[in-house]
Amino acid sequence: MTRFFAWTAFLLGVLFFVLPLVGMTEFSLKMRRGEYSFDAYRRVFEDQRFWDTFSYSLILAGATIVFGVLLVVPTAYWVRLKLPQARPVIEFITLLPLVIPAIVIVFGYIRLYNTSSVLPLTGSALGTDFLLTMGYATLALPYMYRAVDTGLRTIDVATLTEAAQSLGAGWITILARIILPNVLVAVLSGAFLTLAIVIGEFTMAALLNRPAFGPFMQLLGANRAYEPPALAVIAFAITWGCMGLIQLVTRFSKHERAKV
Repeated sequence: MTRFFAWTAFLLGVLFFVLPLVGMTEFSLKMRRGEYSFDAYRRVFEDQRFWDTFSYSLILAGATIVFGVLLVVPTAYWVRLKLPQARPVIEFITLLPLVIPAIVIVFGYIRLYNTSSVLPLTGSALGTDFLLTMGYATLALPYMYRAVDTGLRTIDVATLTEAAQSLGAGWITILARIILPNVLVAVLSGAFLTLAIVIGEFTMAALLNRPAFGPFMQLLGANRAYEPPALAVIAFAITWGCMGLIQLVTRFSKHERAKV
């Protein structure tokens, strides 16, 4: 009986999430009256704005991931190794982006870094891109930190550090060649979640007036009928592709450890 209720709940959950996706996909294929076609997808891929905004968001996602890894991995490692008493404070700080809306963060950026301030970052495209990258890193911080922290829990950080130090390794070597390879799967999980956040984020990019993928999706949805569902399906496929890559990397990592 317990198994029956478990499977029932699972199937209801699947239907709840899958049926809207199926309906959206079917609608995106009905651009031609009376038949299914990929015309909406073709129009999306032929739109130069799609490639411009998508490539722009990918570049910013890469910069956000690099910054997030450089910030979170040493911090989480040091907290676990030397400052376990500071862990509640760090966890509270990393949860703040879930409480503070993105619109509050971006208005703070505009207020502090406008053209009349001491550091007028919004006065140039490069400065605004930097602000947007920092905003994305802030939004992704809860997910990146928890992914890395979970990965660090699976290894004996103290023993690995002592062994590396006994062989003469410095802190940078320990982080780059010992800690990071052992939490690579966790880092990739946080990286792909960061990618999903950057691809779909609208508020910051729109208010900073940057040509990102999120505002393009909103603009297309306000002016077209069939292309927005097609674009949503494409974004969904990209996200699930990233999740599939996580699984592949996880299996490969386990296989390599088993051989060792």
